[in-house]
Amino acid sequence: MQELMNKLDINQYLPAALDWLMNILLALVILIIGIWIAGKAYKAVVRIATKHEQLDDTLFRFFGSLVRYTILAFVGIAVLNRFGVQTASIIALLGAAGLAVGLALQGTLTNLAAGVMLLIFRPYKINDFVDIAGNFGKVLEIDMFTTILQTFDNQQIIIPNAKIWGEQIVNHSHHAVRGVDMTFGIAYGESIDSAREVIQNVLANHPLVLKDPAPFIEIETLNNSSVDFLVRPYCAGEHYFQVRYSVPEQIKKALDDANIEIPFPHRKVIVVNESG
Repeated sequence: MQELMNKLDINQYLPAALDWLMNILLALVILIIGIWIAGKAYKAVVRIATKHEQLDDTLFRFFGSLVRYTILAFVGIAVLNRFGVQTASIIALLGAAGLAVGLALQGTLTNLAAGVMLLIFRPYKINDFVDIAGNFGKVLEIDMFTTILQTFDNQQIIIPNAKIWGEQIVNHSHHAVRGVDMTFGIAYGESIDSAREVIQNVLANHPLVLKDPAPFIEIETLNNSSVDFLVRPYCAGEHYFQVRYSVPEQIKKALDDANIEIPFPHRKVIVVNESG
């Protein structure tokens, strides 16, 4: 009789045990397949950036991570469903938690959104010289939240992307050829043609100034005490600052050698002697 009771107990719990075993096996299968699909999806998204040079790797790694974790979230919900867990309340709880975190990290998310826009539209790239958020320097790094600049005196400036996006961005390295605007004044009594010839010779002998397009040298303004030339030599973008800071000295010396006066502000004082 006892043996019969034992068999009845085994038969009573056997279906439940088999059901749990089946759920565990199915959950493992769902988990393994889900992880595999998430990994494949991540690689597929990242591969898009590797096939197109104009697309940014950092941005597509971020998108790939979003896709992977979204798939894993659904996999986790499917696994819980296999064990009879009511996931509706869990989803609502996660949504509320996500909203709370989003409100707490509002500034960070703003930087993230700006970083995504910068990486999509790419107004500048690594090693470009830019003027952004009131700072000038070479771009060292662009990530999802910040842009890092290196100044000429080797300072590192970390700028939140939200301060950059929506403001004026000046990219000094965008074009391969740059014009370098400079102004030089000569006295009214000097020959304009002679001064233009001196300036042309300096630019023609400068190793970084391009012959094509030809330098622009024309009278811009007739000031109170000087005739001002607008001088615009052209150079490769990476040589802009070498030209900008070397040409004025060379033109000054050349004008001095040619005895062409460069006027400077002066004041004439007349003394009236009323005693006599």
